[in-house]
Amino acid sequence: MTENRIILPLDVDTLDKALALVGLLKDDVGAFKVGLELVNSAGFGVFDAIKEAGAKKIFYDCKFHDIPNTVAGASRAVARMGIWLLNVHCSGGVAMMRAAKEAATEEAGKLNLQPPKVIGVTLLTSIDQRQLNEELGVPGSLVYQVVQMAGLAQEAGLDGVVASPREIEHIRAACGRDFLIVTPGVRPAGSAVGDQKRVMTPEEAIRHGAGYLVIGRPITAAPDPRKAARAIAGGIGNQLQALRRQRGPWCHRELEH
Repeated sequence: MTENRIILPLDVDTLDKALALVGLLKDDVGAFKVGLELVNSAGFGVFDAIKEAGAKKIFYDCKFHDIPNTVAGASRAVARMGIWLLNVHCSGGVAMMRAAKEAATEEAGKLNLQPPKVIGVTLLTSIDQRQLNEELGVPGSLVYQVVQMAGLAQEAGLDGVVASPREIEHIRAACGRDFLIVTPGVRPAGSAVGDQKRVMTPEEAIRHGAGYLVIGRPITAAPDPRKAARAIAGGIGNQLQALRRQRGPWCHRELEH
């Protein structure tokens, strides 16, 4: 059976809302993402609560960005919670990213827990070429910047990166087939793009080489969220099967849990 590649963001402001989404969609998505809004509204008890509600895999979208020692300490704390996936900002540098990965792995080992995967945020999907150059003062192309950040993440020993679907193929070419790419900015055909600026459909993202897709509003705002999730998962599954038959450009293997 093909693994469900959908990560559903719990972008809500109360624990009750989060638990309702988990209870409704726990069998129809692959993982749940907990971000800063929910943690700061509901507290860190949210992780145990959504596990009890049926969340089997949790992505803590914490986006750590600080000096290496501070990020290492925070990553140890996350590892103790039994989280599946966490992220840090690539712009924090190789030493910071390496500290996060090593600390999380070491702490999980002490507790006989599965170490969390650690991935780097290359560039927020709300940033476009003009903002990169004019507001942030970073010269060059957006694609170059994203691939540069992905290369630093790989050098630091991270498991992969977060990147928009528009950069997937470039990262895959630079970092290889086993480098995990988690992709926000994914919208089914006909959906509103919201505040995302570099978007793609789920089938397109998988065809380009994405590993997991972060998909929220097209599911949660649908009249029937379970039906919407199943339809998207079905389209992803069909695309994966087609790519396996075609022996596509990257490794469409079953991802490790």
